[in-house]
Amino acid sequence: MSSADLLLTFNAGSSTVKIGIFAMESAEAQCIGKGIIDLRAEPLSFSLTKGEQTFDTSLKAEATEDLHDVIDETFALLADHFDIAAVRAAGHRVVHGGDRFTGRAALDEAAIDAVEALTPLAPLHQPQALRFIRALRHLKPHLAQTASFDTAFHATQHDLVRRFAIPRALHEEGIKRYGFHGLSYKFIAGELRRRAPHAAKAVVAHLGSGASLCALDQGVSRDCSMGFSTLDGIPMATRPGWLDPSVILHLAGEKKQSFREIEDLLYHRSGLLGVSGISADTRDLLKDGRPEAREAIDLFTLRIAGEIGRMAATLGGLDAIVFTAGVGEHQPEIRAGVAKRLSWLGLALDEKANAANGFAISTRGSRIAVHVIATNEEQVIADEALSILLGD
Repeated sequence: MSSADLLLTFNAGSSTVKIGIFAMESAEAQCIGKGIIDLRAEPLSFSLTKGEQTFDTSLKAEATEDLHDVIDETFALLADHFDIAAVRAAGHRVVHGGDRFTGRAALDEAAIDAVEALTPLAPLHQPQALRFIRALRHLKPHLAQTASFDTAFHATQHDLVRRFAIPRALHEEGIKRYGFHGLSYKFIAGELRRRAPHAAKAVVAHLGSGASLCALDQGVSRDCSMGFSTLDGIPMATRPGWLDPSVILHLAGEKKQSFREIEDLLYHRSGLLGVSGISADTRDLLKDGRPEAREAIDLFTLRIAGEIGRMAATLGGLDAIVFTAGVGEHQPEIRAGVAKRLSWLGLALDEKANAANGFAISTRGSRIAVHVIATNEEQVIADEALSILLGD
């Protein structure tokens, strides 16, 4: 590889896709630009950051099912700032790898078909990644493509942790706990080893629109709040988290709601939005003086604190808590709310450090260290893609 070789990463969400532009220098991938396509905007919008400059534009292409025009126009816009002819590979975040993919993978036709076969396990997320994979394959059929799986990082969990109390045959069919946000947790595990090696037993709280927690033992995943799907665990922006299964039976039976109505309720009308009836955004709720807004925030921090306690039991102890992702990295009030509920563990926050979103935000006398670490899923995707290209 020459010093001019480039690598792209695609982190597809339900309504946006984050694009990373990386220079492949020796055995390292160095980020030299970031972009994001907002598929909700009309017309579609594309924002590109290169160094300290940001370029915003509207796309002429429409978000069709195959996304061919969107990818074509995006590459044309990237070519105004980077040598797109030097792109050697594209790495993708894929939410679900099932038991088939327990590590990063090169995407040939057979692997793409295998990723598609897992769509029933992640019906809202898997198709989005596949749209970009296939659009790139159409535009640049000879470009190497790789996949990094959110579930792969959690393959180290004990079978007992991954098991539901259901008939064994269903477990063998794949109905089990998988865990998600694995790329974020992999990055945080590496940062902990580098910046806080004393934190052998740590619980990481990835708090964004989607939110989960992960129990790390020496950087290895031992438990995750999300299980079979991204609906599970703590409350999120619009998803409920843990829910008594009989609620679904009640909605389908007594309330005569259809599958689609229940799906919409669980993915789009629950969580912080459902509790507050105001907003799915914690920033809005923290500013709002109504009791419904306060109740949504209190429920959020209560469930996070309770899950940290459960994960401490899985780990057999707790050295540190890490907050990451949009809410975790930038909202001191949420961190303080969780910490207050865990004060019985001897946890104490440094108010000034917390307000400044510092790395170490616990007091010196705190029995548990508390850190704030910015996550970087795109870097993990790039590193894994590069390792495949180098044959590691």
